[in-house]
Amino acid sequence: MKQKAVADSAAGVATPAVIGVDIGTSSSKGVLVDLDGRLIRSRTLEHRVDRPRPGWVEMDGRIWWQEFVAIVRDLLAPADVRVLAVGVSGMGPCVLLTDSAGTPLRPAILYGVDTRATAQIARLNERFGAYEIMRRCGSALSTQAAGPKIAWVADVEPDVFSRARRLFMPSSWLAYQLTGRYLLDHHSASQCTPLYDGEVQDWWRPWADEIVGDLVLPPLQWPGDIAGAVTPEAAAVTGLDAGTPVITGTIDAWAEAISAGAHGMGDLMLMYGTTMFLVHTAPYRLTSPSLWGTVGALPGTRNLAGGMATSGAITGWLRDLFTAADYPELLRLAERSGPGARGLLMLPFFAGERTPILDPDARGVIAGLTLSHDRGDLYRAALEATGLGVRHNIDAMEQAGGDIRRIVAVGGGTQGRLWTQIVSDIIGRPQHIPAQTIGASYGAAFLAARSVHDVSIEVWNPIREIREPRRKLAADYDELYELYRDLYAGSQRVVRALAGRQRRLLTDASIPQIQPAEGAAT
Repeated sequence: MKQKAVADSAAGVATPAVIGVDIGTSSSKGVLVDLDGRLIRSRTLEHRVDRPRPGWVEMDGRIWWQEFVAIVRDLLAPADVRVLAVGVSGMGPCVLLTDSAGTPLRPAILYGVDTRATAQIARLNERFGAYEIMRRCGSALSTQAAGPKIAWVADVEPDVFSRARRLFMPSSWLAYQLTGRYLLDHHSASQCTPLYDGEVQDWWRPWADEIVGDLVLPPLQWPGDIAGAVTPEAAAVTGLDAGTPVITGTIDAWAEAISAGAHGMGDLMLMYGTTMFLVHTAPYRLTSPSLWGTVGALPGTRNLAGGMATSGAITGWLRDLFTAADYPELLRLAERSGPGARGLLMLPFFAGERTPILDPDARGVIAGLTLSHDRGDLYRAALEATGLGVRHNIDAMEQAGGDIRRIVAVGGGTQGRLWTQIVSDIIGRPQHIPAQTIGASYGAAFLAARSVHDVSIEVWNPIREIREPRRKLAADYDELYELYRDLYAGSQRVVRALAGRQRRLLTDASIPQIQPAEGAAT
């Protein structure tokens, strides 16, 4: 079929295709893909999130639709395709509250990188019981959960909450704008702890009604289900044909796992992006107080997931500090630094940390610095810090009963060899890297194609290489991992005190607030 698609294009016949668009933390990306998975065109728009206070990470939800429109119009500019379906995905879980007409009432509160709702987490744990929440929902309450953030709006912004009637995430917001249908996918709902019952796979009304008030929770579908069709109004602004099917969509990490075929039993997906995300697929429900148990993106699947608050965000921050350096140069210098970064060790908790420590007051630490260390050593330490964090998450998954048989690496960080090699060396396991590492937009496109055509992800995106660990480094990295765990335990008192000082700075208007640099695009 690929040869036929090329011939049709050359002959002036419109090629059947699908579109996938993903709204990420640092950028929005869209792809136009034919029915064999061949990438025809792509478009990326970078953006920045807002950090108005330490621990707060927000974004104007209206930007998501604006960027979707711009991306799709660019993808459709050459009139050489016939779009059969549209796929959507986005970062999450996020909390975008609107009124009954779908007008946003405040900026969207983002996923686990936003740590504002610690008081609400404590209150809900006391109200419903921490163990009962994990048993029913699959996850302990943490900064990743959407439920406490809704409760935060009710507590801190009661005027906004009194007018809130609808809850959106990036994927459901795009589907709503395209089709007029108010829906959410089951996977995203399962990250709205404690609102969703992971066993029954529906909203748990006794708790949800107490938390959400007059907010009407959306009906639920699976990510690959068709949400509706492009309305004439949406067609006029996007250039899509009215009536084109649109899938419900889901959270980006799960769409990315689908993009690489990493949703088989025993698979673990590693997503290298602004943050690092891990999704393990199991044949049965797994729970852990330090990880997130969710329903999968596909019916009948269960996941145990983890996420680091930073990864590419740190490399982007270092690049901005080293103003004269670009990524290729920093990678070259990091490779020259060598394993162990010449005696440096970094804790990558520059935005608190999500799993497995669930500590919003954790902070970044660089230990072992001397005047002889250079940019390459620091950059190498940052890459190794993400690998050490991945190893910590894998340990927690296996302690919870996970059976990891294959690791599939996806995301922008897989483009260069060094980072994935460092992670394989540290975890002592091979990583399978598919031919396309485009990301969640490609997974959204695949789900769109599957809704209208018989397609296979193994055909679309076969594995192109395997990054094997270098066994000779195992002992050194075992020692470094133990030091990594010890450094966090030994520095908690100091860094938590510093986190408290950072919060107190907000009360002194005379002290200018420094906004952290946003990370490299995913």
